[in-house]
Amino acid sequence: MRTVLLAALAALLVLAGCAAPPSQDIRTASDMTDADRRAKLRLELAAGYYARGQATTALDEVKQALQSRPDLVEGYSLRGLIYASLGEPKLAEESFQRALQLDPRSGDTMHNYGWFLCQFQRWDEAGARFDQAIALPQYRDVPRTLQAKGLCEARAGRLRDSERTLTRSYEMDPGNPGTAFNLSDVLYRLGEFERARFYLRRVNADLANANAQTLWLAARVEQRLGNAAGGGRAQMGFSHRSAPVRRAAPRSIPGSAPAACGRSPARPADCPAGVRCVWPATGSVHWSARAAS
Repeated sequence: MRTVLLAALAALLVLAGCAAPPSQDIRTASDMTDADRRAKLRLELAAGYYARGQATTALDEVKQALQSRPDLVEGYSLRGLIYASLGEPKLAEESFQRALQLDPRSGDTMHNYGWFLCQFQRWDEAGARFDQAIALPQYRDVPRTLQAKGLCEARAGRLRDSERTLTRSYEMDPGNPGTAFNLSDVLYRLGEFERARFYLRRVNADLANANAQTLWLAARVEQRLGNAAGGGRAQMGFSHRSAPVRRAAPRSIPGSAPAACGRSPARPADCPAGVRCVWPATGSVHWSARAAS
């Protein structure tokens, strides 16, 4: 009997071992298949075309990437941004949802989805997506998502919430001129001109970051503070820089890499939050995007 029991126990252990899923090793470059490489190349091409405003060509490339790798989370997230730029919100939302089905803990997808929802004034849903990304333990782009959330709150008219959120973003990344500028804008709208001046001076002190928008806001702040001379100097700087400076529209770089801006949007508010923008006047790259005033 003892022998029978031991044999039965051994059989159960073998069955349990067969049923247990194999542990997954960390994927490295040597693990990439030909399909992986094709998908990666197509995705990079799609991001490049989207950066240049060629959304239809970008969509074609991302479709080919997904043919090679149907489980490519970054592909669906990028496809959502492309569909949104083509005026197809239903298809865009389906893409974001598919990406989250494949990876429910994709902070980048949550960030992009949140910004998409913000464009359609679905404020509470957008905030929830941003908060989900921020709460992820391994999420490395919390300041970027806080900036996006703060700008969305400003668009919704929730200026006090926006001020708190942008302040948190600034505290985590004080070297980000886009955050400093957008926080200054919100503080100006709240009538806190001294605080707005503090952050604006940090932006305009670096010529690589100063542009028509930052100088114009500085002029308005100085005028509100009764400093006509300071406002005049800022306006002079604005007039010298206004010609070559233009707003940039978003482009998306898939995965954890930040997005960037390439072409002029229809409205200043169309440049999304938390994206990396190139300012044509200087060629400098930094986080940008401003709340609608």
